[in-house]
Amino acid sequence: MAPLVAFKDLVVDAVDPLALGRWWSPRLLLDLEVLADGDGVLRGARPEQTIWINAVPEPKAAKHRVHLDLVSHDLSAFEDTPRLSGEGEFAWTVYADPEGGELCVFVVPERTEGLKDIVVDAVDHAAIATWWQELWGGTLGHDDGYTYLDDIPGAPVESFDFVPVPEPKTVKNRVHWDVWLRDGACVEDIVERGGRVLRPRGDDLEWTVMADPEGNEFCVFQR
Repeated sequence: MAPLVAFKDLVVDAVDPLALGRWWSPRLLLDLEVLADGDGVLRGARPEQTIWINAVPEPKAAKHRVHLDLVSHDLSAFEDTPRLSGEGEFAWTVYADPEGGELCVFVVPERTEGLKDIVVDAVDHAAIATWWQELWGGTLGHDDGYTYLDDIPGAPVESFDFVPVPEPKTVKNRVHWDVWLRDGACVEDIVERGGRVLRPRGDDLEWTVMADPEGNEFCVFQR
């Protein structure tokens, strides 16, 4: 199957976008731009590193089903950050950002610091990873009970990791990604493959809001 979409950028919901953006900016090594409407956007050297931080009225109500993994040379930037994992519990350290969003930090002194992976909770990790691989390409792999997708065209991360959890999705994700439609593709093609339209593109909306087969929201843009 030919890929239908290409990665565009990430979007994070926040009650206070600028406060959250100021917190994330030095930890992701991205610059914060304040938008006229009060939202924020983090930008790097490449367009695909863009992370929009959009205002929402509701605070975090459940564990994030999509979270970010970071690489850092040490944990000094997280000294005042709530820690959610115990000493030596994992090969990484779990923290909570100022709005309670979970994130994982891998200490690897020889690696470039910043965003490493996007992790997605899944009921059927193999099935949903395969669905996304067919939608946007990449290399599918399996390791230690989870499925990963590497080499996603245009993505600013090493991989999307789809990890098994027992509980189904119950609330809107506070982290999602946007995609571009590839030439010749349309929203109906995604629907035929199992996607669902949540809000169609219209007069006041320049993109289509969709959900994958496990309910993860994503926005589809036309070039």
